[in-house]
Amino acid sequence: MRLGELSGKEIINLSKGVKMGILGYCDLLVDETTGKIEYLLIPGGRGRVFPFGEKSYIRVSWESIKKIGPDAVILNIEDHNLEKGI
Repeated sequence: MRLGELSGKEIINLSKGVKMGILGYCDLLVDETTGKIEYLLIPGGRGRVFPFGEKSYIRVSWESIKKIGPDAVILNIEDHNLEKGI
């Protein structure tokens, strides 16, 4: 699968049964030395204090991805497995 084919797929958390966003608006964090994808960076909205400031992201481990289908990417994550920030 090519990176461009991931664009537009919905991200669904199997653990909670909720949509987390659209993959077209997400970024990937890649290890520069190995080329391995480490994290999906899902936009988490803008900061509360400065709503027009820098975006925050939710960092989801690539190992949390259970299935990539024609319309969606299925993750299985709990809240304690998410890293917020960046």
